[in-house]
Amino acid sequence: MSIRQITFAILLAVFPISMMSQNRNMTVRAKIKRNFTIDDLIPGGATFYQSSVANRKYTTFWGEQCVVLDLDHCSLVSKKNPMDEGETLFSLADANAALTTAGFSVQHLYYATFPYPGQTLVLLKGKGKQALVDWKAKKTVWSQPLSDSYAASDWHAASRNLAFVRDHNLFVCDADGNEQQLTTDGTSDMVYGQSVHRDEFGISSGLFWSDKGDKLAFYRMDQSMVSPYPQVDLNLEPEEGSRCAQAAPDRYPMAGETSHKVTVGVYDMASKKTVYLDAGDPTDRYFTNIAWSPDSKYVFLIELDRSQKHAKLDQYDANTGTFVATLFKEDNDKYFEPLTPIKFLPWDNSRFIYETRRDGYNHIYLYRLDQAKAELERQLTQGQFEVIDVLGFNRKEKSVIFTSNEADPIGCALYAVDMNGKNKPLGDTGGWHDATLSEDGTTAMDAWAMPEGPIAHRQDIVDTSNGKRTTIIDSRDPWDNFNVPEIKTGTLKAADGVTDLYYRLILPTDFDPAKKYPAVIYVYGGPHAHNIDATRHWGVRGWDIWMAQNGYVMFCLDNRGSEHRGLEFEQATFKHLGVEEMKDQLKGVDYLKSLPYIDADRIGVHGWSFGGFMTTSLMTTYPDVFKVGVAGGPVIDWKYYEVMYGERYMETPQSNPQGYAQASCLSKARNLKGRLLIIYGGNDPVCVPQHTLSFIRACIDADTYPDLFTYPGDEHNMMGTDRVHLHKKITQYFNDFLK
Repeated sequence: MSIRQITFAILLAVFPISMMSQNRNMTVRAKIKRNFTIDDLIPGGATFYQSSVANRKYTTFWGEQCVVLDLDHCSLVSKKNPMDEGETLFSLADANAALTTAGFSVQHLYYATFPYPGQTLVLLKGKGKQALVDWKAKKTVWSQPLSDSYAASDWHAASRNLAFVRDHNLFVCDADGNEQQLTTDGTSDMVYGQSVHRDEFGISSGLFWSDKGDKLAFYRMDQSMVSPYPQVDLNLEPEEGSRCAQAAPDRYPMAGETSHKVTVGVYDMASKKTVYLDAGDPTDRYFTNIAWSPDSKYVFLIELDRSQKHAKLDQYDANTGTFVATLFKEDNDKYFEPLTPIKFLPWDNSRFIYETRRDGYNHIYLYRLDQAKAELERQLTQGQFEVIDVLGFNRKEKSVIFTSNEADPIGCALYAVDMNGKNKPLGDTGGWHDATLSEDGTTAMDAWAMPEGPIAHRQDIVDTSNGKRTTIIDSRDPWDNFNVPEIKTGTLKAADGVTDLYYRLILPTDFDPAKKYPAVIYVYGGPHAHNIDATRHWGVRGWDIWMAQNGYVMFCLDNRGSEHRGLEFEQATFKHLGVEEMKDQLKGVDYLKSLPYIDADRIGVHGWSFGGFMTTSLMTTYPDVFKVGVAGGPVIDWKYYEVMYGERYMETPQSNPQGYAQASCLSKARNLKGRLLIIYGGNDPVCVPQHTLSFIRACIDADTYPDLFTYPGDEHNMMGTDRVHLHKKITQYFNDFLK
C-alpha cells in the first residue's frame, strides 16, 4: 500500500491594504490558522465540542421516513431538497403542551422515537414517566410510570410492556400501568435482568422480549461464590454520619478461580408465571446470544463450556423451559467466540441467519429450521474480509443489510446480500460507514467520513434496494482553521515476515526534516479494537495531534491480535498475550529508526488498558529500546484478570503456567531502566488496582523506580475534566523525560 497523506484546503481571504493608491490595490493572504489547545482536542475540554464536527444531525426513522431531531422541533427530511429542512412535525412547545396531562415535560427532542409506522405518535420520556403523544391531535394518548432507580429496563413497542430492575429485583409493568414483581431474592450477589459474563460474548443486556412482547426472557446470575474484590468508596463528601471510607466490594472472578452461575428465566405476561430453562447445572458454562422464535414458542441460546473451545446452539420450549434440541455445534482448537444471536427472516419463520468465523472470517450463514433440526442452506457472504455489523433485513427485496471491510481492510462500507448469496455494495465503499436501518429495511441512514478532503462528515439516506444515495448534510472539517500536522499511513510487514500491518505516522507541526525528533508510540494491540481506519484523519486521537504540536513524531501500529483482520490474525497471540504483539511493535520501532528525522535514543510508548499492559511489557522486555513510557490502567499479570476474557486468550493459569509466566510483568520489574509512569483509577473494576500495586511492589523488591499516579474514585477510564487533567499529566511526563 502506498503512503497516503492528509491534505487540507487553504482558505484565502482578501484584505484591503491601501486606500491611497488610485486603483485601490488589494492583496490575497492565507487565512491565519491557530494552534490547538488541549481543550480543543480532549473530550471534557472546555472547547472540545466547538472544534468537533458541526451540523451533525440527530436522526431517526418514522417507518421508512427519516426524521431530524432538533432541540426544539422534529421535522421530516425534505424529499425535494434533502439538504434543507423539510416539514415540521411538531415543536417542543407543542410536545410539552400535550404532555401537561401526563404530568411531565421534556427539555429537548434529541431522544424522541417514532415506534409506529403510519401513526402520528412520538414516544417521549421524562422524569418518572414516558408517554405517547399524538402530534396531529396534539394530545397525550398513553403514558406509563418510570423510575429513576431502574438499573436496567426494556420497553416493547408492540405490547407496551416494560421490564425493569429495581433494588436488585425484576419487575414488569403492562400497558395499563399494572406492576408485577417477578423476584424477591435479588441482591448484589443474586443479580436479575442485567448483563452477565462480564459483558463478554456480545452481551449488553439481561432482558429479552419475544417478538410479540408477550413473554420476557431474562438472566439470573448467582455470584455469591465469587471472591469479592475490596474496592473502596472514599466517602469524600459525606452528607451525614462518619467520614470514614467505606468498603464497596465487587464480585470479580479471576482467571482459574470460581466463576458465577447463570440461568435463564422466562416470564409469561398472560399466565403470570416464570419458568427457568432446564439447562442443567450452570457451573462453568456460558449462556449467550439469547433469541426468540417469531411465534414466541421457543428460546434459542448459544452455550459455551468454560474452555470456550466448544459451543452449541440450543433450542428450549418457552412455555415449559424444557430442552428441545441442539441444532448444531461449533468447535475451535483455540477458542470460539459467538457475538450475535440468530436472526429469523421476517418473511420466513422457518429460516434464520447466523454469524460465525468458521471459515476464518466473520460471515453470514443461512439455515432452515425444521422440527428441531437446523439445516445449512448456504453461506451468504464469503471471502477474506469480515462482516462487521448486520443491521437487519430489506423485507421487500428479501436481503440482509450489513457492513463489512470487503473493499478495504481498514474501511467499513454498506452492503446487501440476497438469499442466493448475491452481494452488492450500497453506494460508495470508501471511508468508514455507520448506518441504521428503517423498520422495513428499505431505507438506511448512513453517517460516514473519508480520511481526506474538505468534508469531515456526511449523512446520506440510502435506498437499500439499489444503493441510490441522497445526501442530507455535508460538514466541513472543523480543523480547517487549525495548524494540523501531516498524517501518513502505510503498511509494514509483521514479525512473521508475511502479514501486512497498518500504521499511522504523524509529523510534528512545522516539521523540519533536518531536525531530530523524539517519537512516541501509542499502542493498544489487543482483541476487539483497532487504531488505524479509513475514517476522518485515519482515526487519529486528539492527544496525538496535541503531542505532534508539542514537537513529537507520533506513531501507531495495529499488530497481530487486533480486530477485523480474520481469525488467524487474531489468534496469533493465543496462550501468549503480549509476545507476538511486542515483536510486531518492534518492527514499528525499526521503521521509526530508519527515518532520518527520528532520534533513536528518544523513543517513548503509551497505552491504556491492554495498551497499558503492552506499554509496561515493552518497557521491561526491551529496556534499551524505550526511554520513557506511560501505562494507563494496565493488566500486569493475566492471572489477576477476569475469567471470560482472560481464559479465552490465555486458558487458565493451571493449564498454561508457562504462558502466564511469560506474559507477566512482575518478573520483569527488575529489568526497568527508563522512566515509567503508571496511572490507574482508584476504583477500577476492569483492570483492578491489584495489577498496578503488585507491579509497584515487585519494583520495590527489585530496586527499580517507576512513578505512580492515581485518580481517586475514578474507574477504568477518566471522564470529563479528569480526562483533560489525565492527558496534561501524560504530556507533562513525556516533556520532562523524553523531549
